[in-house]
Amino acid sequence: MKKLSFVLFLLVLVMTACTEKKLIELPDDVPAFVKGSDFKEINWEQKAEAFGRGMIGNENRSGVIGAGMPSVNGQKWMWHLWGVEPTELTVVGYERKTETVHKILTQGWSVPMGGSNNGADAHAPSSVSFPDQGEWAILLYADEELFDILVYDIKN
Repeated sequence: MKKLSFVLFLLVLVMTACTEKKLIELPDDVPAFVKGSDFKEINWEQKAEAFGRGMIGNENRSGVIGAGMPSVNGQKWMWHLWGVEPTELTVVGYERKTETVHKILTQGWSVPMGGSNNGADAHAPSSVSFPDQGEWAILLYADEELFDILVYDIKN
């Protein structure tokens, strides 16, 4: 009976170890409020979609003008958020294939937000650059809290 219990214990231990997800490695300079557990919130099936005024995102939550043909060559994007006061916007990119976190804003992790624009409650212009093409999740933080996640296919 002891041998059977021991074998069952080892089997459960091995199964647990095999199903445990890889920990997300965060860059040293990422803001302290960004947590590895935030990346578990990514729904790769919920792609950003086009809606009013040429925006692509999650309608009535967040949207981007300039993301219509996302590219690794660098672009200007105008971020729009609904349901928040103007604040600082932190943008964190996560590449699905390599499971790596990247700074995609060319000026750092965060940009200051201005007031209402294009029907949104807050907005911020920025330049973005992606190191690789592929499927990306963009985690948006407002007031140092995870606000929304946008999923884009980035091309050449």
